[in-house]
Amino acid sequence: MPTSRSADGGDPPPRLLKRWGIADPAPPAPIAPRRWRADTGSGSFFLKEYGEGGRRRAAFQHEVTAALDAAGLPVLAPVPAVRGGRTLVTAGGRGFALFPWVEGRRRGGLELTFGQCERLGGLLGELHAAMDRLTAPVQQSLLVPTPRAADAVAAIDGMLAGLPGDGNDFAALSERRLRERRALLTELADHQPPEIEVSTVGHLHGAFHEGNLRYGGSGNVTAVLGWGAMTTGPVAGELVRSAAALFACEDEPGLDLDRVMAFIRGHRAAFPLDAGQIQAAVHREWWERLCDVAPLRHRYVGDEGSGEEPATGVRAAALVGWWSANLERTLDVFAAPYTEAPVEAPEESPAYG
Repeated sequence: MPTSRSADGGDPPPRLLKRWGIADPAPPAPIAPRRWRADTGSGSFFLKEYGEGGRRRAAFQHEVTAALDAAGLPVLAPVPAVRGGRTLVTAGGRGFALFPWVEGRRRGGLELTFGQCERLGGLLGELHAAMDRLTAPVQQSLLVPTPRAADAVAAIDGMLAGLPGDGNDFAALSERRLRERRALLTELADHQPPEIEVSTVGHLHGAFHEGNLRYGGSGNVTAVLGWGAMTTGPVAGELVRSAAALFACEDEPGLDLDRVMAFIRGHRAAFPLDAGQIQAAVHREWWERLCDVAPLRHRYVGDEGSGEEPATGVRAAALVGWWSANLERTLDVFAAPYTEAPVEAPEESPAYG
């Protein structure tokens, strides 16, 4: 039987939901730290507590999500309080927001048909276009620091030096994987992307992957969650990161490039970029993964600070090897929809519900 105590040890104030006009609800049930489900006579809701730092960003996030919801996109707007219409309610020195509870299930990117992949790319493009239209312009000249291969090599050398010398099988596997990455970094050190590139910059969702998508019975997206990760940056960068997260194969290294192409084609119809920006984003995403040794440290050295699950770290490391061997092919596939005949953007947003 769940209790109403969160993993942080703090219950919501007893009369909090009355601020939204909900009388005599059952105690909210915790589902994660600072997160609760509230079942009431008027429906179910998601109650979220913001930490001190998160509150400073919440007002803008709420403004954006409310505008996206009003534009007909599958984004959940926060519920305004009865008095004053605020979406961030302070009680007992703590900040809370209430959202409608969303039904639907998660679906991995590899479960989607090519048509669904294209519609999902179109949805991300619609979100980018709407955020560009509904928010103030962001600085278009960004310096994005580029990781250095030499720093990654030095980190791997440190990990190699720290491996046990007892000759057990796991130590041997660890040494092999670390030396494989070191060899790639040494071989490809001259492939580093520039720190300044011409790209379209805007507001981004920040975490557009299967964990933040919910699907209805028709196979369409009913809700895009995870807006706490909203940020700014190159639009092409988010498009490439999302494709890599959604369509990485689990049983073997690599990306499902057919699904990637459908996803990119859908995005292009809603938010046209150009092939140069796409290829620059692919290059940078590959390079950053190549230089990111945190998954290797977590998997083979036992560092808990990376935040990655072991299986996730293994897949991330395997993808780097495949991507390095298929870099030219990947650059071509991601840019292919942008080298075809121009695509007219749809006059109306597709139905996502």
